[in-house]
Amino acid sequence: MRKILVIDDDEDLSFVISDMLENNGYYVECASDCFEAMGLLKNDEYHLILLDVNLPDATGFELCTKIREVSKMPIIFISARVNEPDKITGLDIGGDDYLTKPFSLKELLSRVNALIRRTYGYEDENVFVFGNVRVNTSTRTVTRCGSEVALSMREFDLLAYLIQNKNKAIPKEKILDDVWGEYAEVENSTLTVHIRWLRTKLEDDPSSPKYIKTIYKVGYMLEVTE
Repeated sequence: MRKILVIDDDEDLSFVISDMLENNGYYVECASDCFEAMGLLKNDEYHLILLDVNLPDATGFELCTKIREVSKMPIIFISARVNEPDKITGLDIGGDDYLTKPFSLKELLSRVNALIRRTYGYEDENVFVFGNVRVNTSTRTVTRCGSEVALSMREFDLLAYLIQNKNKAIPKEKILDDVWGEYAEVENSTLTVHIRWLRTKLEDDPSSPKYIKTIYKVGYMLEVTE
C-alpha cells in the first residue's frame, strides 16, 4: 500500500484529504507543521508528500528544500498562493506539482495517481513490499534494498504463507500443517529455525524484528501496517 504524508495546518482539510485517499487505497498520515513533519519523515518512509506552503513554523518551500537534501520522494504543493512566482519557486526547488486551493478532490486524486505511476510504475498484483523487502510471488524472487536475497524453497513458501496471512496471529501447528503438510513429521523447532533464518535475511535487526513477530503462546505473524 502506497503511503502518503499530508502536511497542512488546516486539520479539517487534512481530514477530508486523508479520508478520500484512504478510500482509494492509500495509507495516510498527517502533520500540522514542519517540526512534526520532520519527526515523521525521520522515523518512516513515504511514497509521496502533499505539502502546504503556509505553515506555522516555516514555509513549505523551506521544508521542501530540506527534504530534497536527503530524498527524491514526490512532492505536490497544495497552496492558497496562486501567484505565478510562487508556483515557479515551488517547482524550481524540487516540487513535482503545484495545486492551488480550492481544488476538487477528484483533481487531487488524479494528480496523486499520475505522480505515483510516473515515479513507481504500475503495481504488480503479485508483488508485496514491506520495509525494504520486495517479494514477487510469481517469480519467487525476493530483494532487500534492491539486492536479491537467496531463500530456500521452504523459506520462500513460509514467507509467502505469512504474506498471505499478514497481520494475523497464526498458531505454530497451523503453519506446520499448511506449509510443510498435514502429515509431515516436523517438530516445532524446525519452524523456529526457519523463522530465525528469515529474520536474519530480511530484518534490519533480527534480534528485535519489526515485521516477523513472535506472538506469545500462539505462533507467528507478519505485521505490516504500511
